[in-house]
Amino acid sequence: MARAMLRPARRVAFAGVVLIYSSCLALGKDADEKTASAPNIYLDLRTNYATFPAGSLSVGFGSFGLFAGHPALSRLASLSNLSNIATLPALPAVSPSSSRTVGLDVPLTIDLNDQVSVYGGFSASASRSDGSDWSAFTINSWNVGFQDDVYQQNGGSIPTITLQSTVTRSAPGVSLPTTSLNTILEFDYALNADETRGLLAGGQYTAVAVESPRVTINPNFVGYVGGYYQWDNNWKFTGRVGVQSFGGGQLLNRTVFEPFTQPLVRLDLDRMDDDDNRLFGVTALISWVPKPSYQLTVRTPLYLVKN
Repeated sequence: MARAMLRPARRVAFAGVVLIYSSCLALGKDADEKTASAPNIYLDLRTNYATFPAGSLSVGFGSFGLFAGHPALSRLASLSNLSNIATLPALPAVSPSSSRTVGLDVPLTIDLNDQVSVYGGFSASASRSDGSDWSAFTINSWNVGFQDDVYQQNGGSIPTITLQSTVTRSAPGVSLPTTSLNTILEFDYALNADETRGLLAGGQYTAVAVESPRVTINPNFVGYVGGYYQWDNNWKFTGRVGVQSFGGGQLLNRTVFEPFTQPLVRLDLDRMDDDDNRLFGVTALISWVPKPSYQLTVRTPLYLVKN
């Protein structure tokens, strides 16, 4: 299962290399007209607080897809190791109570130019369920990925097309190792020349491979529409509404996470500089899984090199 899932991951990585190379060639063609600036290099720190209802698994809507610190994964690992699981008349609940998680994503990001970014880093989290104390704050996964404006509108009639893909792998020692491939394709149609107002549409596909022959987590798809507005003081608001369709999860031939198709809402408020670099951001996400799950993310980029 893991090898099968990693084959498309390698294809996406190869496509990313090709797109990055093509973008660099395009940048090189303009070298006679203008001097290319050095890339932005920064730690795109993201502090997360999330709540999960009982019996749910939140695959999510964002850069990394599967929430690696989800307490239900540890509970699922315990159940998958039971020697008599096949003979049990009924499975115990995977997550009998609601839970909360505090996490930190630390991707080192390099903006190679105004089209292409690459990043890689780690995630850490601590969680608690009703009636239990907070777990230790530990690193639970690492990730690598890229984002590429495959096509830029630049005043034309065809919207900007952005492709983002991230491979996330559980850290060594995690009880239920997983590898996920999260890919987002977004269309951005600017309504003015300054590109401060626009419309969005896109989709996200997340595939998860579990290193256990007993456990299967089916793919998750998100389709959405939205828009954005940036004021003269460089505050930018973006809103997206969509539908998430999750294929559920199985332990042997038994369903432990029910499939669902439910709405979601994501709201972003960002402070940008005059060169459209993010200085600060807050994201609020409400997804029904099928009961409401809430996530708040604060982004505080730490620039090592900024242009």
